[in-house]
Amino acid sequence: MSKNAKVLIVEDSTSLGEAYKAMLLGDDHQVELVTRADEALARLEGFLPTVLLVDVNLPDRNGLEILQHVRQRQMPVEVVMMTAQGSVQLAVEAMRQGAFDFVMKPFSPDRLRVTVRNAHERRSLANTIAAISESFDRERFASFIGRSLPMQATYRIIQSAASSNATVFVTGESGTGKELCADALHRLSRRAKAPFVAINCAAIPRDMLESEIFGHAKGAFTGAIADRKGAVLQANGGTLFLDEICEMDLSLQAKMLRFLQTMTVQRVGEDQVRPVDIRIVCATNRDPQAEVAAGRFREDLFYRLHVVPVELPPLREREDDVLLIARDFLARFAREDGKVFTGFSPEVELAFRNYSWPGNVRQLQNVIRNIVVLSQGPGVELSDLPREVLPSWSAPRPMTVLTSGPVATPVMPAMVATAPVADAADGPIEPLETTIRRTIEAAIARCGGSVPRAAAALDVAPSTLYRRLQAWENGEA
Repeated sequence: MSKNAKVLIVEDSTSLGEAYKAMLLGDDHQVELVTRADEALARLEGFLPTVLLVDVNLPDRNGLEILQHVRQRQMPVEVVMMTAQGSVQLAVEAMRQGAFDFVMKPFSPDRLRVTVRNAHERRSLANTIAAISESFDRERFASFIGRSLPMQATYRIIQSAASSNATVFVTGESGTGKELCADALHRLSRRAKAPFVAINCAAIPRDMLESEIFGHAKGAFTGAIADRKGAVLQANGGTLFLDEICEMDLSLQAKMLRFLQTMTVQRVGEDQVRPVDIRIVCATNRDPQAEVAAGRFREDLFYRLHVVPVELPPLREREDDVLLIARDFLARFAREDGKVFTGFSPEVELAFRNYSWPGNVRQLQNVIRNIVVLSQGPGVELSDLPREVLPSWSAPRPMTVLTSGPVATPVMPAMVATAPVADAADGPIEPLETTIRRTIEAAIARCGGSVPRAAAALDVAPSTLYRRLQAWENGEA
């Protein structure tokens, strides 16, 4: 927080104004003086002070008009009104309208200095809070969607690391967006206009991975029918993303360590050594330290790569981000398929919040794609969800019953409304299963055919009732 304020004094008495200016210049503040309201308004267009000292009574306008100008335009300025004894009521009105303080003429140098210092500290604090609030309230960042606290922290790390050349080590479960993280680091860096090259170490056969990364010369080995540049040379000047780095075998890890130490590359089957300038981002869904402890990953390579760690949170720990991401996917896929979807029912949103999402954002993406392809909309209901996402309290998907017509009609298990259960005190004792069935059917009838409401009244899970209804529909005991 800067100790020195930028002050604009608006005082029609030049002698008083110069005196106030001298008082503040002694504290090394940057001070300017104008004598009219119109001058002040014009000066505010090019000089934005942290503190504005305004005389209430000015020859061309009332000082309150300057205060109103500042507040209407939401300028980050603290306004202090200066007033004579007879204008106290006007100064109080200024406080109501948003002035920070007022000083009564004549005032001592110490009174002015303390007031300006307090106003400057308040404005500096307000600016800091605003900056923090802005950085912690982003719903989107690069290609990420989410405003949860774990993601806000992730955004800040990515933003801070992007401008450096330091190697970034991204960890997180499958589907959390590790390549999006690498792409964001590249796009926000000074290398943004240079290539971004991604290599998945788990998707390439181990005996071919060295060639994919470092390249090879024609004839270097059987099948090398042409020169291959390799990912390192392709990414020269830009960023190389090594996904699933823990899948790299130990012999190649040694070559990777040597490359990172020298920043030179020698293609397989070639004597020429080429210098390169790249930024390395790597990722894994494993625990890299556990891999080091198990002897599967070189410790010296780990510490060479593990300069700036970024841990991406799983979707289940990201609060309501799942709904923001789901809505974005729904709109995007509906647009691609030429369909209209208006959103998710409250029951679906609850199901999304409660589901653990073991496949994270990638699984959510596939679920929404499934919904858009197989459903007609416009709203997404529980019956549209894939079976694995359905909560235990929900109804199963509708069963398709073939009718005599050409179209199969989806129907829910029958909910037969029967008479309420009779008082059996004087009648014959019924089999337990018959009593259970009569009780369930009566509850459903009294709840207007709503199985969830009937389940709540009977204090059981709706899935229990649905299973019994299906069994009875199929003629099972």
